[in-house]
Amino acid sequence: MPQVSFYLLPETVADTGSQLASEPAFFHVAAKLCADFYQAGQRVFVFCQNQADAELLDEVIWRFDPERFVPHNLAGEGPARGAPVEISWLPPGNARPVLINLSATVPPFSQRFQHIIEFVPAEEQLKVQARERFKFYRQSGLTPQTVQL
Repeated sequence: MPQVSFYLLPETVADTGSQLASEPAFFHVAAKLCADFYQAGQRVFVFCQNQADAELLDEVIWRFDPERFVPHNLAGEGPARGAPVEISWLPPGNARPVLINLSATVPPFSQRFQHIIEFVPAEEQLKVQARERFKFYRQSGLTPQTVQL
């Protein structure tokens, strides 16, 4: 059974110095987690709501801490098996242990992963969506863990 972790985001996330006003704060937390999982030797699939969000996250990761380069690609780019971190708005083509979900709903393929990362942003509408995902996992027999940032 997968492990599910919900990261509770504070009202304000520390400015990284490279954040643009149009970028959701949790994209920067996702980029940090991608770096952490990559350094731990884990392959990650990041599922986005749409192609524009996937391209935005791709840019965020490119601007991420230069001391912690994260090999990544958008789905369909890069090597045949993909880079260690793959970003997409489409279902994954390759098996990976970690899913970072940046979409508003639980992806239908989420049970294929060993570890699922979700976010609870401070914005009320996004909190409501996160609560629905949390309920879904519980109803599926999983016990989501919460992580305070």
